[in-house]
Amino acid sequence: MGGIVRWGILKKEVENYLREKDVFVTMLIDYYGLYSKYHFPRWEESLKILDKNDRMVFLEAAMQNDIKDSVRHRFIPYLQLHEFEGLLFNDINIFYEQVPKEELVGIAELKQTFRDYPDNPEMINNNRETSPSHRLERIISGYNKILYGHYFAEAIGLDRIRNKSPRFNEWMNIVEGV
Repeated sequence: MGGIVRWGILKKEVENYLREKDVFVTMLIDYYGLYSKYHFPRWEESLKILDKNDRMVFLEAAMQNDIKDSVRHRFIPYLQLHEFEGLLFNDINIFYEQVPKEELVGIAELKQTFRDYPDNPEMINNNRETSPSHRLERIISGYNKILYGHYFAEAIGLDRIRNKSPRFNEWMNIVEGV
């Protein structure tokens, strides 16, 4: 699935896949853009949790606990704080290597983002002005989310992404352990 869908629709899909024995289901959902209208379990309660990492853990547990008892152990939900594009702010050199020079129009913002978040790009925050995807739109002329996301992630490599992104790394460890 692509885009944000209501929890009820997503839950039905997850449980349909989990009908098959020995199947595990996982997913990466961007936290950015989720709102109460999508009816994720315990959403309103989660908003009282100020620490965003703790909020993600709470919501993931709520999602897992909302799946049928008999199969929930094979469901591994993951909410990316704040959005997938944050993982792409991993190595500034990738921008210079992957983006044509004439399209790299926001070099000052690019450098500032790396100065502001040197250790964990997952912490790049989630409002309209400062979300990773909106930064990328300003930094790269003609930015295409799907194309650049793919090329950047491949150029960075999974190991380097994991080294700088602890929540993402934790999820990958869980997935690899099943």
